[in-house]
Amino acid sequence: MRQPLAGIRVLDMGTRVAAPFCAGILGEQGAEVIKIEDPDRGDRTRLNGPFTVDDDGNSYSLYWSVEGRGRKSVTINLRSPEGQDLFRRLASVSDVVCENFRPGTLERWNIDPTRLNPRLVTARISLYGQQGPKSLYNGFDHNAVAFAGLTHLTGHPDGPPARPGLPVSDYLTGVFAAQAVTSLLYERDAKGTGTGGVVDAYLYGSVLRIMEWTIAAYDRLGSVRQRTGNRSNNAAPLDNFQSRDGRYVCVVAVRQAVFEHLCEAMGRPELPADERFASPGARRSNREVVNQIVAEWASGLDAATIEERCLRHGVPVGIVYDVSDVVADKQVQARGDVCTVDDPVIGPVRQQAPYPRFDDDPLPVPAGAPRLGEHTDEVLSSVLGLSSTELEALRTDGII
Repeated sequence: MRQPLAGIRVLDMGTRVAAPFCAGILGEQGAEVIKIEDPDRGDRTRLNGPFTVDDDGNSYSLYWSVEGRGRKSVTINLRSPEGQDLFRRLASVSDVVCENFRPGTLERWNIDPTRLNPRLVTARISLYGQQGPKSLYNGFDHNAVAFAGLTHLTGHPDGPPARPGLPVSDYLTGVFAAQAVTSLLYERDAKGTGTGGVVDAYLYGSVLRIMEWTIAAYDRLGSVRQRTGNRSNNAAPLDNFQSRDGRYVCVVAVRQAVFEHLCEAMGRPELPADERFASPGARRSNREVVNQIVAEWASGLDAATIEERCLRHGVPVGIVYDVSDVVADKQVQARGDVCTVDDPVIGPVRQQAPYPRFDDDPLPVPAGAPRLGEHTDEVLSSVLGLSSTELEALRTDGII
């Protein structure tokens, strides 16, 4: 199995989602990831539900089981000078640092990039970026997607704006940051510059980058994009149509040839000859009518029948899945998109597999999420050469 980042050491200082996700991506591609956690509480993701129960009856976060996997846990009190010194020593023999503290925090702790090995690549993740009038504002994914304009576009036209169902900005920023980290590693190593750099990745920026034509249309047309629900103002038919058995089926038939195929599937071959539906532009102008025709057809059939008929006629279609459908789907199983991770606390648990893959070869299944501080002695002794006496003294002083 290919692991292109083998030999790269990453220090994950993050908490919650964005920075740890960045480190996790690098880890799944072969890097060694050492998670630096507060000795008292660790990553706050450990406290996020949903929870299951371990063999001793203690609650255990399934969120942590997924997002904490594939790394070693080392506890260091970064608020103490001794802990800061330990971190600087670890950073001197590492390649990447991922952090998402509020801007200025690492500077106060004397462990910002200017005080670390210049070979390091540091991914600094925040809500608004390291500079600017709002850089010190506190906030989370909810704030980022609202600020970048995505919340305004999410939901139905006659309803309030809605936050997407997942912390989109956290995960997007983690992905963008990981890509930028690998770019700087390439520049440092393959191009031979010998120096790393800083990735300034901020939550709202990743969302803003995927906002399609929204800003361009405002600039040139003065238009302010609005919510369209599951439909589109630019093409039809397109929607999540409810079936007779109460499910929803996504049908996309906006191209002329595909629309004609859909009409055949619906038993309505005469529709393309109707001037209201004779071209994509005509259907755009009559989108409510054509979407309603498809909705009425779908309401009389079970979801599986709608899907089968559309597939038989070459119409893009898919039943709207919940998680039980996802894990049972033959395509997901064939691709190995769900793997079983051996969690050290709760044992084998199914999770989403590492993604993407190289040469169609799945990446190795990650190690389970570590217990808090599970690898402190191992890492500090093997990487920094600390003796058992030194480790005990640090533990007694509350540094680790």
